[in-house]
Amino acid sequence: MKYILGLLFIFLLYGQSTAMPEIDSLLLALENTMEHRAEYDEEKNNRIEGLKVLLQKNGISSHQQFFINNQLIEEYFTYTFDSALFYTKLNVQIAKKLNDKELISHSNIIMADILASAGNYLEAYDILKEVEEQTLNKVLKIEYFNALIKVFNEISFHTAIDENFHLYYNTVNIYIDSLMPYLKHDSQDYLSLLEKRYRDAGNLLDAKKINTKRLSQSSPGCRLYSLITFERSLIYQMEGQREMQMKYLIHSAISDIKSSVKDNASLTDLALILHEQDDVERANKFIRFAYEDASFFNSELRFKVISKIFPVINETYNLKIENQKKRLRTLVYIISILLVLLLAALFFIHRQVKTLRDKKNELYEVNQQLKKLNSDLTASNAKLNQKNEELSESNHVKEHYIANFLTICSNYINKLDQTNKRVYKKIANREIQELFNETKTQMTDDIEIKEFYHNFDDTFLHIFPNFVQELNDMLVPEEQIQLKSEERLNTELRIFALIRLGIKDSSKIAQLLRYSVNTIYNYRVKVKNSAKEDRDTFEDRVMKIHVSKD
Repeated sequence: MKYILGLLFIFLLYGQSTAMPEIDSLLLALENTMEHRAEYDEEKNNRIEGLKVLLQKNGISSHQQFFINNQLIEEYFTYTFDSALFYTKLNVQIAKKLNDKELISHSNIIMADILASAGNYLEAYDILKEVEEQTLNKVLKIEYFNALIKVFNEISFHTAIDENFHLYYNTVNIYIDSLMPYLKHDSQDYLSLLEKRYRDAGNLLDAKKINTKRLSQSSPGCRLYSLITFERSLIYQMEGQREMQMKYLIHSAISDIKSSVKDNASLTDLALILHEQDDVERANKFIRFAYEDASFFNSELRFKVISKIFPVINETYNLKIENQKKRLRTLVYIISILLVLLLAALFFIHRQVKTLRDKKNELYEVNQQLKKLNSDLTASNAKLNQKNEELSESNHVKEHYIANFLTICSNYINKLDQTNKRVYKKIANREIQELFNETKTQMTDDIEIKEFYHNFDDTFLHIFPNFVQELNDMLVPEEQIQLKSEERLNTELRIFALIRLGIKDSSKIAQLLRYSVNTIYNYRVKVKNSAKEDRDTFEDRVMKIHVSKD
């Protein structure tokens, strides 16, 4: 699904141009500024309303009304053509009423400037012709020549006849020559005219230096900054540096919006460049914005300029939208097919998952059975190992006892043979009474029993070397069996040694050790009563005493 959405996004953006990082960042800043146009216009309207409130005050003089109107004209000059013209006409009437020639001339010059901005060049020039130049002071002469320069500069720019262009252009230079002596060389008016001359002469390096100086004397967000950055874009246009031209057009447009300048050219020129770069969406957005500003300002000249550009950009934009719709429809078909395939794949995967789950359940059951078999087998192996150990232990005991038994038997055969020889000798020597006395004594029996105990003790302790220690560990400390220095086992230990060998019957133990059954029983009870743990399982624990590994 992510892959499909990615394809859709790429498809919709296909054909869009990509700007350089700085230009792209500036374009985003411009679009953000455009979104806040209403806020900047509200600030402008608040200033205008504040001036209008002053006009409503009682007792205001005609001179005060004139100067407040002048401030309103300045606010409306690039904001609303009709309102600027309205307050200018009011000032003409006030000036005439006051019969003040300077105020009349100032108002007429301002009116001509406003009319020229709107493309009404003939009317503007007619008004300026009525101004008596010789009566003007220095300030008014600067305003007067600036107005004439503006009228003929606009006429030369918009004329379609080459001969007329040169005529009007020469007229502009005549008025510039007339104006410059009245200007300070570091003033904006002087530097602007000087920059224009360098630019028109193709001296772009000096024009750029002058423009840089002018920029240092202004700040973003005012009409002057918008104008200077626009003129800098003209220099880069002449140098063929399209990216730098765009950069300063954007700066100019941002400043225009922030200062609520509706009579602007920057955004229109920028829209044209973006259209050439195939960034149709932005071009359409900017030209519509410029059209809305021109509509608000109500300038016939600006409408004429935009009306030549707007249909071209709008048609391209509509064509692109239509192409995107076609691509989108195609993509929808593709997505629909992919969706069907995806559903089929999901259905197949669902079936496979179900089958896999069933197999998994079967495998789980088999695994459980195997685990049970393994568990049983492990238990069986444990039992088998135990039996093997017991068998190994039994074999070890048997082997050792067989060897000892054979040795003892051999010794007894030798002893019987010696005894037979001795008896035969005594009978032959007729020592019958001596022989009778020898067989009557118990000394021989005691010697044989001691030898039997000695052989048993040696054999048993060879197989169970730790028997005494392990047995004592099962008894409470105060009842542990203490052997004499010459003893290896005593009667109690021999009884439990025979039990460890598997002889548990007291009568058999009594026969082997030559004691009464009751004596054997008493010994067994006494030792078991001294056990640390359960006395009933004492003999079972004795059976687990370890055999020597040797």
